[in-house]
Amino acid sequence: MDTVETERLVLRNFRSEDAADLFAYLHAPRSACFLDMALADLDAARAEAETRARADDYVAVCLREGGRVIGDLFRFHEPPDTYSVGWNFHEDVAGAGYASEAARALFSHLFRVEGARRLYAYVEEDNHPSRRLCERLGMRAEGLFREFISFETGEDGMPRYVDTMQYAILSKEWVG
Repeated sequence: MDTVETERLVLRNFRSEDAADLFAYLHAPRSACFLDMALADLDAARAEAETRARADDYVAVCLREGGRVIGDLFRFHEPPDTYSVGWNFHEDVAGAGYASEAARALFSHLFRVEGARRLYAYVEEDNHPSRRLCERLGMRAEGLFREFISFETGEDGMPRYVDTMQYAILSKEWVG
């Protein structure tokens, strides 16, 4: 992806040297949907950073001042003109508006540069910060999928399913 700059952030492709920053927020993911991405150690983070550096699916979100990677956005293209989008940020930047600023920049890029017609996001029903972010971005709730997916197993060894919301926005609805 082309580098995109905002007032406080730089959105760019990952680099291998981002491993330590990536490990800082993926060694113990806050949201259940990222549990399968948990990184065991810095070597695993190096491998993940190198994998992400070879594709445009994951976008590193960096502070303009200092260059620290504080999270990532993802954008999975579904031809011809739809993208699944999402975000994952380090807990120490929660509440500072970085996710909103970064997602708004990504949405603008996807609609204006990539020619996206539709963006959608899946969010666990109990993930209120991500649901609020979707709503701030102008996305509408399109549905609730009961027991949609399992990210972990319970003490009984059975999958624990979560209810999941789908949010979406069309390019003609985007006012960013």
